[in-house]
Amino acid sequence: MTSPEHGGSDFDFEIGRWAVRHRRLRDRLVGCTDWDSFAGTAEVRHVLGGQGNVEDNVLNLPSGVVRAIAVRSWDATSRSWSIWWLASDQPHRMDVPVVGAFTDGIGTFLAEDSLRGQPVLLRFLWLQTRTDTPRWEQAMSGDGGETWETNWTMDFERA
Repeated sequence: MTSPEHGGSDFDFEIGRWAVRHRRLRDRLVGCTDWDSFAGTAEVRHVLGGQGNVEDNVLNLPSGVVRAIAVRSWDATSRSWSIWWLASDQPHRMDVPVVGAFTDGIGTFLAEDSLRGQPVLLRFLWLQTRTDTPRWEQAMSGDGGETWETNWTMDFERA
């Protein structure tokens, strides 16, 4: 359990084991409307004495099983979380961290990234965190945040 100086209970809603329904856009920022749907699991536990957590994922992608982790850490000075993603299909590449916080149960996390050599903004949203079915969404913007394309959703249900 985290304490107020460690981000309160921001991610406590996710601690435990989950069945996850994924939807992932096949291509990003090109007007694609084709989605892949697949199942997965996640197990989340506290680390760093409550100042962080790790989400251990199994993704049953159409192309095969991929393992991935989300690593999260709390910065008490800036009162923000950083989230990194590392997957077994790219074991030498940890994604840039998205940084943000929760307001009224909604987590918003942003980063500057690139896609096909072009700069993009990356956004993670944590929604429905005060329910039994939290939802995570990833979106990208190629126009500096004027418009967003949601490209991946994860719907969680307790295992």
